[in-house]
Amino acid sequence: MPSDEMWLRLRHLDLAYCGSSPAIEFRHIIHLKSDHPYSLIGASLLHSPVKSSSEILTLIQRMSSEPSQNGDEKPPQKPLYELLTHTLVDIYVGEENSHYPLHEKLLCYHSPFFASIFYNKSNSSSRTKEFGLPEVEDAAFALFVGWLYARALRYPDEENDIGPLLDLYFLATKLQIAALQTDIVDTVRAYYHNNETYPGLRRVQYVYANTDEDNVMREMMVGSVARYLTLSDSIPEHWANALKKNGQLSVDIIRSIQEWHLEARNVPDARDASVDRGRNGFKGAVGFSHVEGNSEMEDVKEESEEEEEEEKSHVNGNGVA
Repeated sequence: MPSDEMWLRLRHLDLAYCGSSPAIEFRHIIHLKSDHPYSLIGASLLHSPVKSSSEILTLIQRMSSEPSQNGDEKPPQKPLYELLTHTLVDIYVGEENSHYPLHEKLLCYHSPFFASIFYNKSNSSSRTKEFGLPEVEDAAFALFVGWLYARALRYPDEENDIGPLLDLYFLATKLQIAALQTDIVDTVRAYYHNNETYPGLRRVQYVYANTDEDNVMREMMVGSVARYLTLSDSIPEHWANALKKNGQLSVDIIRSIQEWHLEARNVPDARDASVDRGRNGFKGAVGFSHVEGNSEMEDVKEESEEEEEEEKSHVNGNGVA
């Protein structure tokens, strides 16, 4: 028999994504942590139609019974029903003070940020059970609430869906929810990989403006861009401009390439006169300058590029100028 938690998760998935229709697709359901049995199902049947929740349950039971592929044993998460206690807290979000009554134990279990507020007796919110987040976007918090109760993220239908996921990621960072941050990085990573595309400059700028060094989302984005630029015949003009203006981005791309740990024999040696150094480049052009603005990569593309707008854009802080 399935556990109570499993039934609850299936029920939330139905309510959140299926509506009145029993027919759903895995790509519309979840992309959880890589060692979670749900994500193994989502990865193996990403675009497979499923007729009913009973089929999902059968797959989850089968995958859950298999040993972990990486051999790592992590402490089990508390089941949802243990966290749905009677005590509620009132969270007010955004300029309009949108009201979210949430289960205190569930919220504080996942978020050290909220635990430090509601479990701190010296804090007035601990007594009133109210807290405001006027600086947080209502849409991002609504996505957080959906994840909180279902522990699931909707797989992006298109690149425009990445923006809200990034906003949710920044919120998860603020609320100190590592599990949600991991789920979002895995989902964004899977979208670009499955669609054979790369993050555009606009996305990278946004991530740099809202994250610090050694951030996982930033490193994933930069690593993707490093591959995109390395495999390209040339550097698109808007990327060339961004790299010239922002030294940190350029350094991070080199760092990412270094993490590939390429063997020396696979890297051309410009010191060796017998080796073609590639000066004869795009359409007969000669020298480094030919690699800017003439990209002709086939079969792959960079998503969401609005080059004229991006070249004029300016991001402060740690962003890409």
